[in-house]
Amino acid sequence: MKFYNFHLMPYADVDLDAIDKNGTAWISFSNSNFDPIKGAALYNRYLDEMAYSDQLGFDGVIVNEHHQTAYGLMPVPAVLAGALSRTVKNGKIGVLGRALPLVNNPLTIAEEYAILDNLTEGRLIAGFVRGIGAEYHSMGINPAHSKDRFNEAHDLIIRAWTEPGPFEFVGKHYHFKYVNPWPLPYQQPHPPIWVPSQGSSDTVEWAARMKYTYCQTLSPIKSVAKVFDGYRAAAEKSGYTASPDQLAWSMSMFIAETDAKARAMAKPHIEALVNQLLSIPLQMLLPPGYTSPESLKKIAASGVVGHHKTIDDLIEEGVVIIGSPETAREKLEEFSTLAGFGSILVKTQFGTMPTAMARDNIAAIAREILPKFQGRDG
Repeated sequence: MKFYNFHLMPYADVDLDAIDKNGTAWISFSNSNFDPIKGAALYNRYLDEMAYSDQLGFDGVIVNEHHQTAYGLMPVPAVLAGALSRTVKNGKIGVLGRALPLVNNPLTIAEEYAILDNLTEGRLIAGFVRGIGAEYHSMGINPAHSKDRFNEAHDLIIRAWTEPGPFEFVGKHYHFKYVNPWPLPYQQPHPPIWVPSQGSSDTVEWAARMKYTYCQTLSPIKSVAKVFDGYRAAAEKSGYTASPDQLAWSMSMFIAETDAKARAMAKPHIEALVNQLLSIPLQMLLPPGYTSPESLKKIAASGVVGHHKTIDDLIEEGVVIIGSPETAREKLEEFSTLAGFGSILVKTQFGTMPTAMARDNIAAIAREILPKFQGRDG
């Protein structure tokens, strides 16, 4: 099993009351709430936390992309990955991911990733995502074109990496007379591709057909297990058996001396994450055209969107692992047996958590969890 420190880089100094007053931390939450002095300190603090996890033996670090939100300060994740390439010397660096449909020139993503792969001498993980519905409001892209733009951009990037140029690319959304990017990726034919989502069956089945690593995000462990079963079934239909290395679970973990202490310490920060920083109105999360009417009805009826969660809810549902070292090991053993994942993307810092607490958590996970699970299958 591999462990990655997955950092959302939230605006941890945010005024939670201001989010509550606005109703969401996304899109309409004014950037007047952002203090550049505090933001600069946070960026450098977060980069240091990720480098620290590399020093303590994590298998890699992960950044991601979101726009116009206090939830995560990484609208251009390649910038952060480039900074990390000079300090993270042992593990991999993952960008999970770049939202392909949100750009008008996907070749820029091919170039960004190729540079990062060269800088790290082949330690890049290349993430491809559609981006959540809120991003389409932020970037002015028609969400009804999301899937088409994603598929076309994916095909263009793969060809750009693997087919000698120059060549012409003619698609519905993208047309280039000359496709001939310099540099090419260090890893051949290209870096490993990871595809995260919240469980879309189309995305899961496509990732399995392509033999890409699939990452499940923001879900209870029983839902994770069901989605991973779907991936394995799709792999069988494609003529192969999926390995645990093709399945990754994104979650939050916090460890303290006792269960009670861990819960008390983590409570304000994890609840700020899920109830304020992550909260998005349904019409922003799933704008018309982004998903099918049938899927939209199911999600609306589920009560997941807009439903307040306590730390007890999150622990009970297996969305997070928070407790003593013994409890954390027991839960991880149980969950890995149930779902069969080979990689864990651990949010060691979440919500409003201060740096001393995050660094202690990184050290505790490295000391108490990695030696038991790291390196074994599933």
